[in-house]
Amino acid sequence: MSTSQSVSIKRWRAGQWQGDRDHVAVEMPVALAYNGVSHTVMLASPSDLEDFALGFSLTEGILKNPRELYDSEVELQGDGIVLHLSIAAERFNDLQNHRRSMAGRTGCGLCGAESLDQVVRDLPPVTSALQMQSASLQRAAANLASRQCLQQQTGASHAAAWIDAGGEILAVREDVGRHNALDKLIGALAKAKTDFASGAFLVTSRASYEMVQKTAAVGVGLLAAVSAPTSLAIRQAEGWNVTLVGFLRNGSHVAYTHDQRITSANPEEKIA
Repeated sequence: MSTSQSVSIKRWRAGQWQGDRDHVAVEMPVALAYNGVSHTVMLASPSDLEDFALGFSLTEGILKNPRELYDSEVELQGDGIVLHLSIAAERFNDLQNHRRSMAGRTGCGLCGAESLDQVVRDLPPVTSALQMQSASLQRAAANLASRQCLQQQTGASHAAAWIDAGGEILAVREDVGRHNALDKLIGALAKAKTDFASGAFLVTSRASYEMVQKTAAVGVGLLAAVSAPTSLAIRQAEGWNVTLVGFLRNGSHVAYTHDQRITSANPEEKIA
């Protein structure tokens, strides 16, 4: 299914309206159903949906490893898409028990949670021994735009990239949602049996705590964002031993946590 569509527009130019065409990003509801039971509906770009299903399932703790996803089927249904996922019985039972425990709760209003402990997952500290030079981070950031096909066409998508220690971009996924782009990337890497400790994530958005949580959930040691992090993202990155980098652009970047993973070929170079 196409991720963009052409629409008729009126463009104001040189003091007058002109008829024209424009390409816009397709956004549509995507429902995830586990073992025949609907779990959630997301708004997403209709591409790499099997990657999305696996990545979301792993980063949200529904699955503990990719082998627990037995099958996935994409069904176009009306104006949306349903992802039918067949998962291990034990994981499905855990999911059902979690849904029952959340039913009827009131409180902070965030996904039915009553406290911060129910929002932020209890994850072990990341053990990745990744070392990356500042110049490698900058090189990856400079090269990412050329890999963002949907963004070039529509100007309305986020990207998440997997980069190695030398700053080479090895994989990219795009979506209208920043979380979705990262989940798609994680799903693709998990299917390829990638060693998550060997590289880093680069995202074209701000670094929210959800992005940090997804990074820590799969054991990636460095998350670099072109925009700013939030206070909760910094706090959780510190606790989960994730190197959090923000404002990665124009030859500069800021390390907010665990900058020991970022090295320099020039001993006098300093991180902003």
